[in-house]
Amino acid sequence: MIEKILVTGGAGFIGSAVVRHLIDNTSTEVANLDKLTYAGNLESLASVADSPRYHFYQVDICDGAALDAALAQFKPSAIMHLAAESHVDRSIDGPSDFIQTNIVGTYSLLEATRRYWSALPAAQKNAFRFHHISTDEVFGDLEGVDDLFSETTPYAPSSPYSASKASSDHLVRAWQRTYGLPVLVTNCSNNYGPYHFPEKLIPHIILNAIHGKPLPVYGDGAQVRDWLYVEDHARALVEVVTKGAVGETYNIGGHNEKRNLEVVQTLCDLLEELAPKKPAGVAHYRDLITFVKDRPGHDLRYAIDASKIERELGWVPQETFETGIRKTVQWYLDNSDWWERVLNGEYRLGRLGEEA
Repeated sequence: MIEKILVTGGAGFIGSAVVRHLIDNTSTEVANLDKLTYAGNLESLASVADSPRYHFYQVDICDGAALDAALAQFKPSAIMHLAAESHVDRSIDGPSDFIQTNIVGTYSLLEATRRYWSALPAAQKNAFRFHHISTDEVFGDLEGVDDLFSETTPYAPSSPYSASKASSDHLVRAWQRTYGLPVLVTNCSNNYGPYHFPEKLIPHIILNAIHGKPLPVYGDGAQVRDWLYVEDHARALVEVVTKGAVGETYNIGGHNEKRNLEVVQTLCDLLEELAPKKPAGVAHYRDLITFVKDRPGHDLRYAIDASKIERELGWVPQETFETGIRKTVQWYLDNSDWWERVLNGEYRLGRLGEEA
């Protein structure tokens, strides 16, 4: 197991799952480096925050000097880079933050990493890994109903978000080719699970439903996504950074293709069972489903071929969509304190560098 891992974006949805997994299931010392934008929530790490193996640095990945200081202090054996702006709708409304964080920030991190890595003793330098975590959205969408994204699928991003992530992927691979930085890249399908920021589809639908609000579905809801339980993803990422071959790319998928409308209907049906006491005026949760104008450039279908990571590293998802989505709904029903503080903004009070 790697002795010390620095996780960028460790207060985000996937990043916090990685940090919790590392603290709970390994002996690795972990540094969480996060700017704490709106989507960063240290309350998602409450269960591990008191561990002597957990450290937190509030740092913007665009700040090269702060990165240099954090790397010099923590001395990581590996970096897992998850810090990113990741909401497609936000990227359409305001692409600037996505360019700055996902492209310029990745460049700044690569350069800080290169400075740090170049100065390491030979044995540590050879063992070091830079793991860049990306998305299947860089591939655009699939045409055939049986097509799958593989590690060699050409890039064809559709949104400012996916274009910025594609750019960051190219930068990472260029830093290996040009400077010899030992990198790994993973591209994952849509994640879901506990601690997911409420702007994303699944938590948004759950919370709207229990409050009796409309459940918005883009277009006719026929868009297909491959759903991956976040804790399965965290396990896969740790397998890649510890066992993956330098320079390789690994696709990570959940083997769970679902139409968006089907996902929303499943959530409604689970809530009928798990939260039968409905808001006033709501007879059935499905009655709240509302079709809205499709977003620009909306990709129709994503699906991952995850056979390489299974074949080479032995990873397979433990959760089916049915088991994972039930756990997710139950978690939101049981953890209203967490999401209420997100919705009312209290989770941002008292942060380092912010006014209480």
